[in-house]
Amino acid sequence: MPGSLQSFRLQSLRWRLLRTVCLASLCGLALTATMSYWQAQHEAEELMDGHLAQSARLLLALVRDNEAHLGDLATRLATVRSSEENLYEPPLEFQVGDAGGALLLRSEHAPPVDLSAPAGYTDIEHAGQPWRILSLVARSDDYRVQVGQSIALRDRAALEVAVQSVLPIALMSPLLLLLLYYSVRRGLKPLDDLTADVAARSPDNLMPLAGRHVPTEAQPLVVALNRLLFRLRGTLENERRFTADAAHELRTPLAVVRIQAQVAQLTADSADRQHALDQVLAGTDRATRVVEQLLRLARLDPLARLPTSSEINLAELAQGVLADTQVPASRPGPRLQTRGTPLSVSGDGELLEIALRTLLDNALRHTPDEARITVFVRREAAGLALAVADDGPGVAADELPRLADRFHRGSEAGGDGSGLGLAIAQRIAELHGARLEVENLAAGGFEARLRWPRPAAGVLQRG
Repeated sequence: MPGSLQSFRLQSLRWRLLRTVCLASLCGLALTATMSYWQAQHEAEELMDGHLAQSARLLLALVRDNEAHLGDLATRLATVRSSEENLYEPPLEFQVGDAGGALLLRSEHAPPVDLSAPAGYTDIEHAGQPWRILSLVARSDDYRVQVGQSIALRDRAALEVAVQSVLPIALMSPLLLLLLYYSVRRGLKPLDDLTADVAARSPDNLMPLAGRHVPTEAQPLVVALNRLLFRLRGTLENERRFTADAAHELRTPLAVVRIQAQVAQLTADSADRQHALDQVLAGTDRATRVVEQLLRLARLDPLARLPTSSEINLAELAQGVLADTQVPASRPGPRLQTRGTPLSVSGDGELLEIALRTLLDNALRHTPDEARITVFVRREAAGLALAVADDGPGVAADELPRLADRFHRGSEAGGDGSGLGLAIAQRIAELHGARLEVENLAAGGFEARLRWPRPAAGVLQRG
């Protein structure tokens, strides 16, 4: 359990963000505290140096005003010293001399420093302790004053000031970390809501995710998930439709096979038995064709693009399909016409053969025996076309938009088709970047074609 918790924290965006933000904040606070500490210490030392200078000037003024009573002045100054040790009132030691450097006045613990030393601040060693000394000379050059403080006491006072300046930062750090934790949790709440929304999805609920309150950074993820849900919903719908269509379309031929088999089993007349067996074979052939077409659609529907692609010469493909097509002896065979230079497309040759064979089979099934069928491979202003045309009766105008619908058979269509051929051709056209077009010809007849628009990606023209 501890290992899994550690793994969760390493992979959790919340913990990674919290760790990064908290470490950055702590580093910033530490840097701020360090700078505040050194700055406060420096300012405290500057302040105490200013206090030394102010004390030296005051002492110089007192000496000038009490030249006749310097002995009493030393006694009075000794009485104003603090009786208790106070960091903010460090004892001030002093010496006063004349212009020649002779000592006139001195505090009890003042360091013995030569009064003729140059004016300014100096650090000395006295009784094993460092001291800070300020020497000051009167403008009239009649008196010299020295004041000093123990550096150890000064450092303690500066440290106290620095610590007091850093203390608020230290006390504020836990509160800042709590605010950061709350802010990160609050900021990631839309992701938690998105997670709950995704977890609530089921095969019965594949509606798009709501991206209204999702952060901008997560919008691409929502878009990708919605695309996935859309494809998954389409796949499930195709599976349900395939199951329903298969059950619907196979019910009739299987029922016919069963009935005709029972007739052949019960009849004593050989002619009736043979007719029943012929019907059994016909029903079996139709069921086989329906199953093959359903399986083909089931294989094509999930594809987003062609798994393999190569250059296909449409004229050679059409010639191969015509050579393999069986035509009754009672009707003229289909013919091939090419217009323009030889044309090639990038695609799957097997699928294009299936599409062309489907269009050609429809023309053979749904036209009279005397009708002539022509396969066209041509280049047009609008692009490339692979078409099958006939001079038969055509199709009712109101049924043209529905011809590619699955299991739709025209009201005047003869034969025993399943209504899946054009749907398969349309799906193959989509995978090749083309479209299936059907129309009644102005001179009479019907044409179905696969058209590649120009310019089109993957379409090659050769001369």
